[in-house]
Amino acid sequence: MSQGRVVVVGAGVVGACSAYYLRRAGFDVTVVDQAAFGKACSHGNCGLISPSHALPLAMPGAVKKTLPMMFKKDAPIRVAPRLDPGLWLWLTKFALRCKEAPMLHSAAGRHALLQSSITLYRQMLADEGIECEWEDRGALFVYKTQQAMDGYAKTDAWLQQFGLGAERIDGEELVRREPALKPGVAAGAWFYEIDAHLRPNKLMLGLRATLEKMGVTIHENTAVTGIAKENGKARAVKTATGEVTADHVVLALGALTPKLNHLIGAKVPIQPGKGYSMTMPRPGTCPAIPMVFQEHKVAVTPFQTGYRIGSTMEFTGYDTTINPARLAAIKAGAAVYLHEPTCEPVEEEWFGWRPMTYDGKPVIDQAPAMANVTVAAGHNMLGLSMGAATGKLVCEMLAGDEPHLDRSHYAIDRF
Repeated sequence: MSQGRVVVVGAGVVGACSAYYLRRAGFDVTVVDQAAFGKACSHGNCGLISPSHALPLAMPGAVKKTLPMMFKKDAPIRVAPRLDPGLWLWLTKFALRCKEAPMLHSAAGRHALLQSSITLYRQMLADEGIECEWEDRGALFVYKTQQAMDGYAKTDAWLQQFGLGAERIDGEELVRREPALKPGVAAGAWFYEIDAHLRPNKLMLGLRATLEKMGVTIHENTAVTGIAKENGKARAVKTATGEVTADHVVLALGALTPKLNHLIGAKVPIQPGKGYSMTMPRPGTCPAIPMVFQEHKVAVTPFQTGYRIGSTMEFTGYDTTINPARLAAIKAGAAVYLHEPTCEPVEEEWFGWRPMTYDGKPVIDQAPAMANVTVAAGHNMLGLSMGAATGKLVCEMLAGDEPHLDRSHYAIDRF
């Protein structure tokens, strides 16, 4: 017997994973998205599954490091100067959280989702036979200067509190471990063996095929225009082509979530943090291990069938243009470290809006306005890494099951 009808609004990795666990639990599920399935942030990100990223961006010293670069056009972190009270309030609250105690509190919630997700992904991929180029090769956090390399030791010490300590690799040993790096360029790296990576578009293709096989209905290119209410609850999701009846609604809209704040009944403080990537064939001297060049804020991911470089953080609102200067900065950053930083032809130049909350944690909670509406958004740069555990937690909430994680970390009223 059906548990009820659920409409999941948003066909990114969080929406897809929510639909997967809900359908397995016996719900009738429909997924609706204004664009194509899996084509937003879940498509062109760098594909890292990162339990190592438990610490939020709001940490001691973050303001001092980022403030001098925030208004430079070619800086890895940039804020476009404009009159936007919501953004300035967000930035203020972010700055106020750059202390050890708030950082560690956020890290506890992030760590729980990350650890659960990597376990759930392994099970999901095995159960459903999804081939997405998953590899357990870890990740290297590479530092150019000795001062920055040594300074990261404090961050690693914080991560050790969660059992996430890294292996320190200094000097020439780093090039022996990863010959794609130029000799003498980097002071060293910190290696997190616990991390994995995959090709995101292949994961989304596999999830779509799995959902369709399970009987999930998918409506693409279908804009949601509102939610029909009855007796204080959602009765249906309104779309440009008609209503979709629902006993429950899941809003997995990522950075677009604030556009529905009036329906949610709360001001979810998500800012779109624009990231870029370029996808191309594997270069002749291709890295074996994914790397993050910490001082240049550039990530490099070798897929089995390709190669991607990306990153940057641009707070420019819902801007839909691709800034050539950002792509050039990514290329230049990779070129500092790698023998062959890029390869022709570039198959795709891409951008996506990361859903950034100032405390670094997502919202996974009931909407105050309607008890049968659940918000699952605000995963910052870790939507892919947190997707599976978020989907399972959403399912537990709707099914009335005991949650496998402490839900209080992701409460909507914490703001």
